[in-house]
Amino acid sequence: MNHKTAALGALLCAASVALGAFGAHLIADHVSAERLATWHTATRYLGTQGLGVLLLSLAKQEMKLPIILLISGTLVFCSALLLIVLTNTSWLGAIAPIGGLLMIGGWLTAAFKFYRCESPENSK
Repeated sequence: MNHKTAALGALLCAASVALGAFGAHLIADHVSAERLATWHTATRYLGTQGLGVLLLSLAKQEMKLPIILLISGTLVFCSALLLIVLTNTSWLGAIAPIGGLLMIGGWLTAAFKFYRCESPENSK
């Protein structure tokens, strides 16, 4: 297991909880319901992708590229959504899909690496 990678995954999960609480308790009364839903989407992705990074850090396969794609995609996607809410600037929504594509690429790369891995049972 790569401990630094696991730590990054845990940090993403911690950010998810902290930002979720911030959204629920401090900004909920100051933004529209639509913007609050955007905030919650960002925090949900932070948490789920953080768990994904934690899981990939446990893999026996080399997962450096998928993890880099997941972390960078998560940061781009979630930052764009959070900034939309904090700044009320809709044009940042054009940046979020870049993060989404990076996350999809990370998961597809992980799937490819898992698929290509020979298990001990298959190598006999």
